[in-house]
Amino acid sequence: MGEESLRKRKGGDKGREDTQSIPSHEPQKTNLQKQAKLFLFPLRSVGLISGICMIVGTIIGSGIFVSPKSVLANVEAVGPCLTIWAACGVLATLGALCFAELGTMITKSGGEYPYLMEAFGPIPAFLFSWTSLLVTKPSSFAIICLSFAEYASAPFFPGCDPPQAVIKCLAAAAIVVITIVNSLSVKLGSYLQNFLTAAKMIIVTIIIVSGIVLLAQGKTENFKDSFKDSKISISSISLAFYNGLWAYDGWNQLNYITEELKNPYRNLPLSIIIGIPLVTVCYVLINVSYFTVMTSTELLQSQAVAVTFGDRVLYPASWIVPLFVVFSTIGSANGTCFTAGRLVYVAGREGHMLKVLSYISVKRLTPAPAIIFYGAIAIIYIIPGDIETLINYFSFAVWIFYGLTVFALIVMRFTRKQLERPIRVPIIIPVIVTLVSIVLVLAPIISAPELAYLYCILFILSGLIVYALFVHFQFSWAQKISNPITMHLQMLLEVVPAEEVAT
Repeated sequence: MGEESLRKRKGGDKGREDTQSIPSHEPQKTNLQKQAKLFLFPLRSVGLISGICMIVGTIIGSGIFVSPKSVLANVEAVGPCLTIWAACGVLATLGALCFAELGTMITKSGGEYPYLMEAFGPIPAFLFSWTSLLVTKPSSFAIICLSFAEYASAPFFPGCDPPQAVIKCLAAAAIVVITIVNSLSVKLGSYLQNFLTAAKMIIVTIIIVSGIVLLAQGKTENFKDSFKDSKISISSISLAFYNGLWAYDGWNQLNYITEELKNPYRNLPLSIIIGIPLVTVCYVLINVSYFTVMTSTELLQSQAVAVTFGDRVLYPASWIVPLFVVFSTIGSANGTCFTAGRLVYVAGREGHMLKVLSYISVKRLTPAPAIIFYGAIAIIYIIPGDIETLINYFSFAVWIFYGLTVFALIVMRFTRKQLERPIRVPIIIPVIVTLVSIVLVLAPIISAPELAYLYCILFILSGLIVYALFVHFQFSWAQKISNPITMHLQMLLEVVPAEEVAT
């Protein structure tokens, strides 16, 4: 007994010695755990003002500096162009109100994913995450960076269009820098976003105030007979809506952070009702400002609309416009990258995504694999694509799932009657949004069919094969392929499942 108790004492002393030898690591581990828990389960810290700023800051980005030319090209007159911009704002507001009911009924972050899961089951939810991961999010990132590159290079090529090689190399460089920043530090990405959002609002204010001053001075000749020679057809209106709605994209961003909203039942709908109409007014006024100094023909011939506006109105301080537009587009791209990990994490939690993409960095607590993946796919989209083609491709894919998600709201009114609905929109609103979504998706295919739309549909449906192999049946050979890849990427990037850091 004496020897046994001695052995226990020695063992206990050894255990104490081992414990005492690593005291300095405990506080670090505790801090990592706290930060990881905040990353995974953030406090409800977003109030009404922050919600409005998030909507305005997310929506206003590159679109208003790129889309005016494309919207006008499809309708060919000032009057229909301004009408389309206002109508896009109305549609975005109605869609966001539908999402407000969904967001307060199913209080999970991840945007459309949990709503599709609840209404239709795992397959549509998986197809949404599959399409978002490989089409909509990376193509959005690519469009914004191409817009940045056009405006950044325009001052160096006065009187002519910048070479495509220059634009694409500059866009790729922007993607690499933004990806690195957001992979290294959440705080750094957040600080950069705050600065760039402020710069974005400065250029918007400059353009709007300049336009109002010019109108007050009587510069209204370009608004006479504003509907004359317009080209109106279902196809042209749909394509004009695609480009206009691209500028409004981000109207559903608060639904990605529902779990972080203070009093979401009040602040979510109020943020939408205030934020999106505010953006609509800004967009219409910016377009009015453009038309005070440019005819329709001149606007269509401009490589960078805001730069042309600055050259004619703010000379010799015209350099301000491309500088702040560059800040705005980079801010929008950074915001897209900053939120990249949320959808992937939610999908990974359900087992619907390659696990390594939902891991986070042990040292930096950033969703590095998801961010790097987004950046790599975005660079691939830059190589063959131009902005207008990418916008049509993006809008076609994204409105399939916007329409399906709003239709899910109608379905759940009958199949999930027991769910509490703190916000309940009139049924006519989701019906209108669903019907408009169907028109937006089908009209270009019927009236002006292109192979790009077919490729997009085939790609979305190819997700069914991936779902069957890796999610539903979980064939052993598929696991044998994915497991070594996950293991090697985990060691290379020093990432782990988020739950392991948080426990």
